[in-house]
Amino acid sequence: MNTAITPTPATEAPADNGGLLRPALVLFLLLSLLTGLAYPLLTTAIAKAVFPAQAEGSLLRNQQGQPIGSRLIGQNFTDPGHFWGRPSATGTLPYNAALSGGSNQGPLNPALVDAVKARVAALRQADPGNTAPVPQDLVTASASGLDPHISPAAARYQAERVAHARKLPVDQVMQLIERRTEPPQLGVLGDARVNVLQLNLALDKAAGTNTP
Repeated sequence: MNTAITPTPATEAPADNGGLLRPALVLFLLLSLLTGLAYPLLTTAIAKAVFPAQAEGSLLRNQQGQPIGSRLIGQNFTDPGHFWGRPSATGTLPYNAALSGGSNQGPLNPALVDAVKARVAALRQADPGNTAPVPQDLVTASASGLDPHISPAAARYQAERVAHARKLPVDQVMQLIERRTEPPQLGVLGDARVNVLQLNLALDKAAGTNTP
């Protein structure tokens, strides 16, 4: 009597995980060096070579060469001898870049109405003889809360107050405003504007003082 022999099933060869781990680690390290070190260093070097001022933060310096701010972020000027920028909605610390944003208050919001009235009153109190309409951008914050610019009308509105505080002729202050007025980008994008910090630096140079 013949006995059938049952074939033994072939055992599956174990996976060679060790052979895949090494190239995966090498690839990970190479990509980390390429994208995390080489690429940032290369782009930073190119930016510093082609756009050195922008790569360093568009810093502005006083007459002693000390950095006092960036032309891209406004500052909170409150003394009558300097031009004031737009109100900032970045909490208790104005122009705080870490909290950039607007108040999100609509035109019918009573809180916004009260804030605008208080700002108008502060401008009137600082310059009682000025009966001209208050430009809108002097009493409303920008969407970022960091806007470094005001309109030429807002700068001219403050000219007499600044000239009186600095004991300078109003015409000289007006000329500073005109020289610091930037046209729309490419001639058509946006409106004419004045960088407040740059204007105050020019004012300090004309008056022989320093921007704090």
